[in-house]
Amino acid sequence: MPASRDDTALAQAIDIVRQAISGSIARPDVSSFFDEATFTVSYVVRDPDSRACAIIDSVLDFDPASGRTRQKAANELIQFIHDHDLQVQWILETHAHADHLSAAPLLQEQLGGRLAIGQRITTVQQTFGELFNADARFARDGSQFDHLLSDGEQFQIGALEAVALLVPGHTPACMAYVVGDAVFTGDTLFMPDYGTARCDFPGGDAATLYRSIRRLMQLPAPTRAFLCHDYKAPGRDHYAWETTIGAQIKNNVHVNETVSEADFVAMRQARDATLDMPRLILPSIQVNMRAGRCPEPEDNGVSYLKIPLNAL
Repeated sequence: MPASRDDTALAQAIDIVRQAISGSIARPDVSSFFDEATFTVSYVVRDPDSRACAIIDSVLDFDPASGRTRQKAANELIQFIHDHDLQVQWILETHAHADHLSAAPLLQEQLGGRLAIGQRITTVQQTFGELFNADARFARDGSQFDHLLSDGEQFQIGALEAVALLVPGHTPACMAYVVGDAVFTGDTLFMPDYGTARCDFPGGDAATLYRSIRRLMQLPAPTRAFLCHDYKAPGRDHYAWETTIGAQIKNNVHVNETVSEADFVAMRQARDATLDMPRLILPSIQVNMRAGRCPEPEDNGVSYLKIPLNAL
């Protein structure tokens, strides 16, 4: 599945993966942290030759019944960073998650690093800013983040070579991060026996997701693929979140190499029509479109999350 001639960003990613596989550049050490309450996997991605690392897709515990947050999942990351004397350079989000709150501001306060997301987050901010009737204090220009990554933008984690790839479809702003011989796919792909992410959120599109997945499937087959979620596929009694691009091409139950775009779109749309909204979508989006920060406190000093009635 060769890269198209004009896809410079993908060609850069393929080159980085090939160099890492050959041993001419470093391969990242990857540590995973699974939050069973939200079925989310967070990652610490480490340069093996230095103290430098990045955190990808962190979780802040949230109880919707009480409106209380906790730092249990975040503290596990903080403790790991301290125990291994690591230096956080990046706190990366693959997208504005709809199923958990981000702990990025807490982590940044305690560990440092630059907070980054794909530059199309502004589209999400515009859409959901309107849904939640956000006031003028909510900027829709992505300025809540330290850096907005463009498609094909290269960056480093210590000496590790990395590139951001735009992979919309689940949301219009989804990014995957290729770091050495690894790709962090966010919600674009799940384990091969579970399939793919839904596309029925505002701005989502099944045909676009298919094309994004086909883009990722042009990475070399041995590329390690690290996923943001797992829900245990039928017949599997353990959680799993690491696979390879080759395994996805051959075995993904929704989008393997034999599945056409038309068949995928028909399957995805029919499946999405049966799904309930994620339990935490309304609090999550309000917080995550603000880079993990709560809405501005009102005159009593308390922040409030909105529930738009009959709007979704």
